[in-house]
Amino acid sequence: MKRAILFILLLLFKYAGAQELYVSTEPASNMPANSLGIRMTNKFFKMENDGRTGMRFEPELMWGISKKLMVHVAGLASNQMQSSIEPEGGSIYAKYRFLSKDELHSHFRMAAYVKGAVINNPFYPVVEGHGSTKPYKNAELDLEGGASGVAAGIVATQLIHKLAVSATLGYNRFMNNTKDNLPYEMSANAVNYSVSAGYLLLPRSYRSFEQTNLNLYVELLGKANTDAVSRNHYLDIAPAIQFIFNSATRLDLAYRTQLFGDMPRNVFNTFVLRFEHNIFNVVKKK
Repeated sequence: MKRAILFILLLLFKYAGAQELYVSTEPASNMPANSLGIRMTNKFFKMENDGRTGMRFEPELMWGISKKLMVHVAGLASNQMQSSIEPEGGSIYAKYRFLSKDELHSHFRMAAYVKGAVINNPFYPVVEGHGSTKPYKNAELDLEGGASGVAAGIVATQLIHKLAVSATLGYNRFMNNTKDNLPYEMSANAVNYSVSAGYLLLPRSYRSFEQTNLNLYVELLGKANTDAVSRNHYLDIAPAIQFIFNSATRLDLAYRTQLFGDMPRNVFNTFVLRFEHNIFNVVKKK
């Protein structure tokens, strides 16, 4: 009986929520309780200041504490602000699901999240061989290597059969990095927002939880600086394709590019390659 219940839960995790495992954002749903996730995100981009190729690597551990609470801990390493790949710092993310309405083939969920990051990067790319910053206007900050700070927000996700739509609204407060102070011309406050959609393309019919899932995604990702010194904005689009193997392992391929905006940025286009593996029932109950 226990094996049958576990089998059903795995199926529900795969077929009822696979299409809301977004690449660029988090849904309101959580990973299963008492589960551990190991994730490696690789980002590749062109630097606008000097045209070189930038890379960022984000190893991450995810823990499903309960059905309502999950935590992520991530490290960061990149060559975005210097010529060689170096550690940049890390972040911690927590999400609490406070509303769930489940129906047959559909559900609606809402969650609140908080995130904090400590980063040791300079705020502008360092000119190779000089050790000083190249004059280059940039107004974009983030907690993924750009700046230390905190963020908080609300996520709402609606699943209807094979389609999942999610929206996020959040606030970011950026602070000094460990090696550099926040420049006065950069906004310390920003609002982020997103709309994400995911569709389960394959399998078309259920036979086994070992079947491979194929999900298609498109996400709109926006940010607006709110300080008067740098009041600007942008809106990006990020299509993605995702494979899920044996209900536990996923492979993501995504591309992010700007649709419009007036915010000076170091990076306008990013390729994302992500690998993730989940382990269920890490601690067995006695």
